[in-house]
Amino acid sequence: MTVEKARRGDARPRAFEEVLARIEERIAADGLTVGDRLPGERQLAEQLGVGRSSVREALRVLETLGVVTSQVGRGPDAGAVLTSRPGSALTELLRLHLGLATLSMREVIDTRLMIEQWAAVRAATAPSAASTRTAAARMAEAVAAMDATRDAAEFVEHDIAFHLALAEAPGNRLIVAVMRALRDSVRRYAEDAVVRLGDTGGLQDDHRRIHRAIEDGDAGAAADAVAAHLARAYPDPARQS
Repeated sequence: MTVEKARRGDARPRAFEEVLARIEERIAADGLTVGDRLPGERQLAEQLGVGRSSVREALRVLETLGVVTSQVGRGPDAGAVLTSRPGSALTELLRLHLGLATLSMREVIDTRLMIEQWAAVRAATAPSAASTRTAAARMAEAVAAMDATRDAAEFVEHDIAFHLALAEAPGNRLIVAVMRALRDSVRRYAEDAVVRLGDTGGLQDDHRRIHRAIEDGDAGAAADAVAAHLARAYPDPARQS
């Protein structure tokens, strides 16, 4: 499939990062303790003056870090429940988010290679684990969505969803938090790769090989497929660092 020109521009809103910091401040200011419920998504958006999507993304990161647990419901049952007080882990994650703009392409791709190969091997080692099955289903959905679009920016969004799902497969929350933090840098380089390659058929073949190796329980093939995929998308990161 040949995709159309991607939307460009590296300066992207980081609203959800501000929301993370403000939710942390709110928890401290309101004196919330473990077991207390945060305001609902709509109420938090109104209080913080941001969109609900930014609140939703921030709560997802907090849940990944084990700070809150999500609750489904309305009225008094709405809103995430505080499961631990946010501490240095959240502060360090915010610093990582804000500092990613200074990282070179080589640093980002090397980090992705380490994380994604490890995740693929772990997932393939336990293909029947609940986290692996859930992640594999999401990876398949992302591949199908990439097949269905001719827009490069939309393709990249689904590509990111695929790689986030891969990182989530082993069930390690810290790995997921790091990959989420890397997401903006991943998007920037992924858009560059799609524009450079033009035809995304090879990338899709790689995605399918990664997915198939995990479902087959072939750890070696999964690791090789991840390495081949990143080498195709970013053939010489050293020259572009």
